Amino acid sequence: MPNSIMYQEDGYVVLESNQPEQFMNAAELKTKLVDLLLSEEVIIPRELEQFNSQELQAQHLLDNYFELDIGADKYLQWYVVRLEK
Repeated sequence: MPNSIMYQEDGYVVLESNQPEQFMNAAELKTKLVDLLLSEEVIIPRELEQFNSQELQAQHLLDNYFELDIGADKYLQWYVVRLEK
């Protein structure tokens, strides 16, 4: 039987070009993704075209991806972290 901790998300480590790594909660990262999806420079994966709002697209990215192409020589990556004492 799998340990339930495998399904816990305490936050995300976010890596972005020319920025120090950041620690964000799910709501902060989702807001960042929505803002980026509204940008002209972002290459939106075809799979996201089925969703009719940036909110739904951002949620799908959070649940199924770990990287978004945000323009030439730029990147955004996020990784789930679990905090444990």
